[in-house]
Amino acid sequence: MLTNGPFDQRAVDDPSVLPLACRTRPTPAAAPMPTIATRDPPWPRCGASAAIFRGSSVLLIERGKGALQGYWSLPGGHIEAGETARVAALREVREETGVDAAIDALVDVHDVLRHAEGDGRLIAHYVVVVFAGRWLAGEPVAGSDAAQARFVPVEHIDALATTDALPEIVRRALAIRQPP
Repeated sequence: MLTNGPFDQRAVDDPSVLPLACRTRPTPAAAPMPTIATRDPPWPRCGASAAIFRGSSVLLIERGKGALQGYWSLPGGHIEAGETARVAALREVREETGVDAAIDALVDVHDVLRHAEGDGRLIAHYVVVVFAGRWLAGEPVAGSDAAQARFVPVEHIDALATTDALPEIVRRALAIRQPP
């Protein structure tokens, strides 16, 4: 079993080893439920992504929307209610690239924090469960939130405009990935 700090491969199928913020918790009856109209949404929110390898290349997308538009990153996104992190990662890979993949290992639980310029207030906090996996079928085609999707040789990642920590996470995923 692969171990990565306080988290390990058990988090793939056992949500009890994930941070509390990523687990569904019952809401006391007296507490109001947050709504979409809330000005300050509750943070953190949970997401999942995957470093999918085909040979020595990794599947990347160029973000087509939002604050990270134009930056290359791993395919990934929100974990939907009732969905495991593993299933979410595979769904996001298919939605954003059209590629079918398999998950082999947990790489990291990565925090993405965004603060407002000026006052420094928190504007976003995502806890992203990052997996390593392998390509099974399909050629990358940009879909959903992606402007582009392609396999990039790992040694070329440093030449791209990437999201925070992407090169380090990809190299860690490559190092711990289980062979097919």
